[in-house]
Amino acid sequence: MRCLIVVEAAEKGGALITADIANTYNKDVFAVPGNLGQTYSDGCNKLIKINKANLFTSVKDLEYIMNWSAPVDGMQTSLELTLFEPDEQKILAILKERNAPIMIDELSFKSDLPPSQLASLLLTLNSKNAVKSLPGKMYTLR
Repeated sequence: MRCLIVVEAAEKGGALITADIANTYNKDVFAVPGNLGQTYSDGCNKLIKINKANLFTSVKDLEYIMNWSAPVDGMQTSLELTLFEPDEQKILAILKERNAPIMIDELSFKSDLPPSQLASLLLTLNSKNAVKSLPGKMYTLR
C-alpha cells in the first residue's frame, strides 16, 4: 500500500483507526472533505484539520503529494546543497541520508538544532521547494 484515501468517516470508527495505523507506518493518508455537520464527513474533516491527512479533492492532489507527476521544465531535479545556508545544508543532508520521511523531533536531535530554530528553517526550506511537510510532523525531501 502506497497511500490511504478516506472517503467517508464518522468522528469515531474503523476508518480513523486505519488512518492512524497508516500514519504510524509512514504511509501518506488522504481524506475527502465533506459538508459540515454531516455524520460521515466529521471524521474526514477532523483528519484534515489535525494534519493527519492530506486534502484530497482530485487526482492532482494525489499526484502532487506522491510525486507522481512528471517534472516541470525548469524545476530543480537534483539538490545542490551549496545553494543553501549551513544549517539548511545540515537538515538537507540528514533528509538525503535518511531517504525517507523523518519526524521533526528526530530531525532536531540529529541536527542538534533547537525545535524553534528547526521549525523556522523547515518553513524556509519548504518555501524554497526543498522539503515537503507531511502529516504527523514528518518531513522529507521534495
